[in-house]
Amino acid sequence: LGSIMEVDAKPTTEPQQSGTTSSGIPPAVFIEDVEKFMHNESSAEEVLKRMQSNYSTYKFIEAKLNQSKASLRSKLPDIKQALEMVNYLISKKGLEEGITTQFELHEGVYAKAHVSKVETVCLWLGANVMVEYSFDEARALLTKNLDGATNNLKTIEEQLSFLKDQITITEVNIARVYNFDVKQRRQRKAAQEAQ
Repeated sequence: LGSIMEVDAKPTTEPQQSGTTSSGIPPAVFIEDVEKFMHNESSAEEVLKRMQSNYSTYKFIEAKLNQSKASLRSKLPDIKQALEMVNYLISKKGLEEGITTQFELHEGVYAKAHVSKVETVCLWLGANVMVEYSFDEARALLTKNLDGATNNLKTIEEQLSFLKDQITITEVNIARVYNFDVKQRRQRKAAQEAQ
């Protein structure tokens, strides 16, 4: 019935730290007044280094979340197909004549089979592990996995949306601090030339 791996209940990106959101993503703070902010800092270079480091962290988290999203999206159709098949087998359970079906032996190679008196189903769990379940157990597992994958996908979408905002705020902050630094250098240069 396809590969059905258990899906974690909640995806994580990093361990929970103080000053982070519930998803572990540190929020970026928009710098309202750059001059006031820079007054407490030693140099623009140090501030820009910290901001670039935060930016790199956000991009890394974004890449990991996109990877998790792609993985979940590829698993969802398999889980849905396996659940449909289990439901189909349950609907044909009491038939005396059984069912005729085709199953995949290898990529693109199928065999025809006649199945009668089916009471259990085998599911691939991953890592070359196949487990035999009763129909009810299989349906419960697949439903749980489908719900978990759907919820995880929704959570990842929300995290990516939040992360996009943090990346934008960080990019704007970097530009504003850089522009402030350029302005300060020009003013110092003009003051030195005036003397």
